[in-house]
Amino acid sequence: MKKQKPLARSAGTLMPVSSLPSPYGIGAFGKEAYDFVDFLVKAGQKYWQVLPLGPTSYGDSPYQSFSAFAGNPYFIDLDALILEGLLKKSEVAGSWGDDPVYIDYHLLYQKRYKVLKKAFDRSKLLGTPEYKAFLEEHDSWLSGYADFMAKKEDYPPEFWFFCQYYFFKQWKKLKDYANGLGIEIIGDIPIYVALDSADVVDNPEMFLLDEKRKPINVAGVPPDMFSADGQLWGNPLYDWDKMEQDDFAWWKRRMSHTVKLFDVIRIDHFVGIVHYFSIPAGSTSAKPGVWMPGPGEKLLNAINSVMDGKKIIAEDLGEVSNAVIRLRDKAAYPGMKPMIYAFSTDGTHEYLPGNFVKNIVVYAGTHDNEPLAGYFARCKQRERQFARKYLNVKRNADIPWAVIRSGYASCADLAVFQIQDYLNLGDEARINIPSTLGGLNWRWRLLPGQADLALAAKIKDLCDTYGR
Repeated sequence: MKKQKPLARSAGTLMPVSSLPSPYGIGAFGKEAYDFVDFLVKAGQKYWQVLPLGPTSYGDSPYQSFSAFAGNPYFIDLDALILEGLLKKSEVAGSWGDDPVYIDYHLLYQKRYKVLKKAFDRSKLLGTPEYKAFLEEHDSWLSGYADFMAKKEDYPPEFWFFCQYYFFKQWKKLKDYANGLGIEIIGDIPIYVALDSADVVDNPEMFLLDEKRKPINVAGVPPDMFSADGQLWGNPLYDWDKMEQDDFAWWKRRMSHTVKLFDVIRIDHFVGIVHYFSIPAGSTSAKPGVWMPGPGEKLLNAINSVMDGKKIIAEDLGEVSNAVIRLRDKAAYPGMKPMIYAFSTDGTHEYLPGNFVKNIVVYAGTHDNEPLAGYFARCKQRERQFARKYLNVKRNADIPWAVIRSGYASCADLAVFQIQDYLNLGDEARINIPSTLGGLNWRWRLLPGQADLALAAKIKDLCDTYGR
């Protein structure tokens, strides 16, 4: 297997696109996104890590998407459509939610597509060279996705073509802007797809389904720190033997598509490539599940053949066996070290910066963890005491920034921290609580002015001090 070259020593910020401040209910590819890129430049950052960009379904999770290829129409910048004469300002006026800190997905669902439909009705894209080229480039998945969505919603397939055209057009413009300023995008891809997705409808033979196209077994993980019953994700499992017969052609198409969207790709639940947890469909918890062998190196060889020089980060968390470590190291993918867990035992914990090795990415935590300020406000007293001792700070309030500083000072190739931790926000800014639905999950967003010049200067000082 060809080994991947290591990442350069640098720093980045984790913030979902949906968390960008926006006048229209959800973060979008408009002025606020470009302002955030400018903030990253001033802060000395080299990477912006985002969550999956796909269209979300029930529960609003970007890890349960209607398509592994499509983009979320909610992210289309309405101001750009106004400038093109496709919308009027009066048509996007009014309330897009009562609380600027939390997204109102129900209101978005009620209003957003209606507004986009007005723009579609005025559009004269049909027949233009740019539109025809877009349709040809995305032919392998776009028609299936549009048909799938047309059956779910009261809009014709052509409307969904229109939405995807503008999503990819606006994302490319934003990515080009970021790249031009030296900011690369780390994109996140879920290992599994949703049962309610165009991927399963169009490719049922690639999944472990019965004759009625219902899952035989579903995905999840065993009992863990998040849930005593384990995590029952419910995604259909791949028929890896079937996929191997055509050398994982679907995965090749998926990754070829993804490398055009991002500069670095984080594979969520990398463990599942080596061995996956198979839970009988209909189970009420993940406890009845069993581990099954995954495709391993054969899949990585197929993926690597279409990466076009782009790099992969392995989300090597959870049940990390020796086989997972061997495959990760054979491919030379950097693994992850979330420091939020590092202070729970003693000085030997592998997530403590003094124990790091090369070719890793250090995080405070993932999008599934509470921000540092919230975590250390509620963790066990002995954990706080050890954190203060290890980080050489006297006050509990100083722990979060000391964690960030220690990550920057470490030998990790890349240091990525959530914008919430840079801002020292608490649990009110948490992105997701695993094994739960609704509540504040996926709803938090940045307020205008929160990521200001003072914060940028503070982060830039860390970059300069520790050579990132």
